[in-house]
Amino acid sequence: MTEQLFIALQYLLPKRLLGRAVYRLSRSRIGWLKNLLIRGFVKAFPVDVSEMDEPVPGNYASFNAFFTRELKAGARPFDPDPKAIGCPADGAVQNLGRIRAGQLLQAKGIEYRLDRLLSIEPDEAARFDGGAYLTIYLAPHNYHRVHAPSDGRIDRMNFVPGELFSVNETTARHVPGLFARNERVACEAAGGPADYWIVFVGAMNVASVSTAWAGEIAPGPTPQRTDYPQADACELAKGDYCGHFNMGSTIILVYPPDTVEWDERLAPGDLLTVGRTIGRTIGRL
Repeated sequence: MTEQLFIALQYLLPKRLLGRAVYRLSRSRIGWLKNLLIRGFVKAFPVDVSEMDEPVPGNYASFNAFFTRELKAGARPFDPDPKAIGCPADGAVQNLGRIRAGQLLQAKGIEYRLDRLLSIEPDEAARFDGGAYLTIYLAPHNYHRVHAPSDGRIDRMNFVPGELFSVNETTARHVPGLFARNERVACEAAGGPADYWIVFVGAMNVASVSTAWAGEIAPGPTPQRTDYPQADACELAKGDYCGHFNMGSTIILVYPPDTVEWDERLAPGDLLTVGRTIGRTIGRL
């Protein structure tokens, strides 16, 4: 299939309807059906069952339970140094760099707006000019739970309805504003070594996102903003579970200027695992 045909099909397919179908199918507890789905997935993708908390795929209650599987305790240690930023997800670096004039790089020659990505006002987004961002693409076989890159307190969560395009590299090269166009959950964390936003970007067949503080966030047509008073905010230690995709997608980290420096060895295409040190905070501690 050519890239052009692949992109054209994404515009034409009833992505929302497909997502609802995948939601129901992936949660089926009919033994033969969920085992068929799991066996097919393990055969098609390089899943490392040895690192799973439950190493027998057939023991999972549903395909979604298998897809959002936990790891064995201690499988992904984080550097205890408070300045070290740990990778929040398994996946591949899609892009990273500095925010310029409110824009982030999606693919070569394609940028998108930070205010739209986070669903914030342009004047608030302007405070991030010169800040850092990192985009991580989670492939189907990756571990799909997301962890806190550093200590922090979730003060705000913005749910933004949108499209459900695929988020792979091919689509990123052809669909303008992809990450600020797809459905997403943007979460603001404060109070740690550096404030940051962590964004769960939805994709084709991603029926919902679940978080540690709000549970499952089902898709809907209306944007939602939830502010958490400090007394009620979810306190996260580095490495704590933040949430997971019910099917796969993309994570984007966003930091204000003069707060972080990425590991200079990071480059697009690099494979990452949860807990790997990807940068360090500067200034606050």
